[in-house]
Amino acid sequence: MTANVKVSIKNLYKIFGPAPESVLEHAKNGVDKASLLDQHGHVLGLKDINIDMKDGEITVIMGLSGSGKSTLIRHFNRLIEPTDGQILIDGVDVMTLSADDLRKMRQADMSMVFQKFALLPHKTVLENAGTALRVRGFKAEEADVEARKWLDRVGLAGFEDHYPHQLSGGMQQRVGIARALTSNSAVMLMDEAFSALDPLIRTDMQDLLLELQKELHKTIIFISHDLDEALKLADHLVILKDGEVIQQGEPQNILLNPSDPYIEDFVSDINRSRVLRVRSVMQPLKEAASSTAGNVDYNDTLEDVISHSDGDTTKVYLVMHEGEPVGTLCMKDLVRALVPRVPSEESIRS
Repeated sequence: MTANVKVSIKNLYKIFGPAPESVLEHAKNGVDKASLLDQHGHVLGLKDINIDMKDGEITVIMGLSGSGKSTLIRHFNRLIEPTDGQILIDGVDVMTLSADDLRKMRQADMSMVFQKFALLPHKTVLENAGTALRVRGFKAEEADVEARKWLDRVGLAGFEDHYPHQLSGGMQQRVGIARALTSNSAVMLMDEAFSALDPLIRTDMQDLLLELQKELHKTIIFISHDLDEALKLADHLVILKDGEVIQQGEPQNILLNPSDPYIEDFVSDINRSRVLRVRSVMQPLKEAASSTAGNVDYNDTLEDVISHSDGDTTKVYLVMHEGEPVGTLCMKDLVRALVPRVPSEESIRS
């Protein structure tokens, strides 16, 4: 493992059924999900998953219903036991932990934000936010100090004495995030954390998470079925289908270079101008640029540049990053990047 890899999944398999170990070799020899069920009466949940998640980054694992994403996230803290493979946290295989060590890891090293909020209805907002510290034996006063700090950070100062039923869905999810932050765990697991929220509230929560992440640099593993959300949040994107990783990497690169017909279809309807950034389309600066139409930022969206250019495709811009010139952006290259690959006939037939 490299020094900056926080969580690593290696050769992970999960098979559901009465005797999963007896059919493991079939899965390893290439038997697919449908065949394993038809021929052997077992369900292939995950097949040969290999993912490295870097410290301080957001890894988004996404796929459609039945792809295995929620099954996968429950392996990180062994809420589900794998059939085979390794789960490494800071180089330690979670599978080797005793029951006591596993409990300590769940309490101190990992926090989880759930889709359905999972707040205790008989506890106040303050008590809910401080749950993890109270379970670990902190005095109520100590837990309350930390909980108040994070409730304030997520915009819930003044609601400490309310109960969950008195809050909106978005506010309840803010309590869930405050609870995860109060635990001070290095790894946050977020299972479809925003999918139950209305679209505008969901956008607000995504923005809040990104704002907090700029300061905290947590290792966040986020499950989503929404590609727009995944592209907005992810430093590292993993796309699953039928329990297998189809493609993973930097989201901008996946959008520009889909490696599989399934991915081509997946990204074909995305509003590329709002998602793609200047950094993904620019040419590196090889010499001093001349006669440019002005400056654009490395992290601007292509939509920002289109607005700035008034649609003039003859313009070339100097790209700036942290005050330094790093490249040039030709509007003709930008326009080409807006056109997705045509989905293949193979993917249409499937």
